[in-house]
Order: sequence, then structure tokens, then C-alpha cells
Amino acid sequence: MKRAVHAEWTKLRTLPSTWWLLAATVALTVVVGAASVSSVTTHICPSPAACHEDTVKLSLTGIWLGQATVLILGALSMSAEYGTGTIRTTLTAIPNRPKVLASKAAVLAAVTAAAGILAISASLLAGRLILPGNGFTPKEGYPSLSPTDTATLRAALGSVVLLILIAFLGLGLAALLRDSAGAITAGLGILYITPLLANMLASETWKDRVERWAPMPAGLSIQATRDLARLPIGPWPGLGVLAAYAIGVLIAGAALFRLRDA
Repeated sequence: MKRAVHAEWTKLRTLPSTWWLLAATVALTVVVGAASVSSVTTHICPSPAACHEDTVKLSLTGIWLGQATVLILGALSMSAEYGTGTIRTTLTAIPNRPKVLASKAAVLAAVTAAAGILAISASLLAGRLILPGNGFTPKEGYPSLSPTDTATLRAALGSVVLLILIAFLGLGLAALLRDSAGAITAGLGILYITPLLANMLASETWKDRVERWAPMPAGLSIQATRDLARLPIGPWPGLGVLAAYAIGVLIAGAALFRLRDA
């Protein structure tokens, strides 16, 4: 297994798009998060405490875009080998296909976690620095963002897990489709089209159901730290819904990868 993991790490780090995508994940997450916290102020509320802003979730808004780049990275970590034909070389060197896919997943999880930790830490730091100037102060009931706070820590660590699961979703789709464009398009559709459709629904009941069972809105509930009773689905169950999608697609991809020719 060690040899397989080392081989996959070598392939992933020498793929030119890897570092660009990881850098884009960090940049998008931090910039969008900073822009989000900069755009809100307590001056539009009857009183600062009446805003009820979830400052942690607001600081992590950038994950909404950052997840797209890790999805692409996950897809390319598999589909790039089909595009170049090097998948045959890989399977000649390591005929055990489940081991190959497991190694890809392990390396992908490691690099995604590293980028995610950096992006989320920087986003929370940006929120901690910007929000007090907009009226979100401890005096008004908005404690400074701190990783020692249980809810903040849960949102931060859960967001890292969310990014890893999205990367697995991309990997699984690439194993299923064996095509970069197809896997990326399908993955982006799964993530972004469903929430857009939910916003177009007239029925609040169906909108609630979509937000509860669609992978992205359910998964992003892990970032909520206030008014949890109002959420369509709780933070950990929501992340579980995303995990079910991601692991399910990855298992299906693994089954096809094992059964069909390279």
C-alpha cells in the first residue's frame, strides 16, 4: 500500500493543475469569505443584537466556491490518466485496482485537507479582524471568532471534511465516467443546480425537502452555529447526507473500475 500511495502522490504533485487548483481553493475561500463579512453591518438592524447574523458561517461563505476547485481536482486525479493513457501503466505496475483507487483517495484527502485547513483558518482570521469594525462585537452579543469555541471548531473541522467529501465525489464520478469534462460537469451540476432549483420552488415543503436531502445545502449546514432549530437538517446529519452521496458515488466508481477494462 505504501508503494501505491507514494506513486499516486508523485503523479498528483507533478500534475500542473494540482497546485493551481489548491491555490484557487484557498484564494476563493478566503477572498469570498472576506468579501462576505465586509458587506454586512449592524447599522441596518434595529439593534446590533437583532441582526442574528451567524458570523462563523458568514466567514466561511467562500467554501461555496472553493468546493468547486476541489471537485475538479478530485476528477482530474483519476480522469487525467484516462486522457493520457497512463492508466494502463498504473494498472500494469499495480494490478490491484481497489488499492489504486484507495491510494488515490488517500492522497487526495491529504492534499485537500491541507488546503482546506489553510483556507478555513485564514477565513476565520479575516472574519475576526473585519467583523468588529462592522459592529459585530462581544458587547453586542457577537463573540470574537475563536477555534476554541465548540461551535466554531465544529464548523471549521466540518468544513474541512466537507471539502474532502467533495473531492471524493469528483474522484468517484471520474471513475464512473472516465472523462474529465463529463465528471466535472456532472459534479458541478450535482452541487449547484439543485440549490438553484430549490430557490425556484413555490412550495415551502418541497424547498425544505430539497435543502434537507440535496448534497450541497445539506452538507453546508455543518457551518451553522446559531439558530440550529431553524435549519432544515442538523449540522452533522447534513454532513452525513453529503457523505452518503460522495461515498456512494465512489463505491459505484470503484465497482466499475474493478470490472471493466482500462
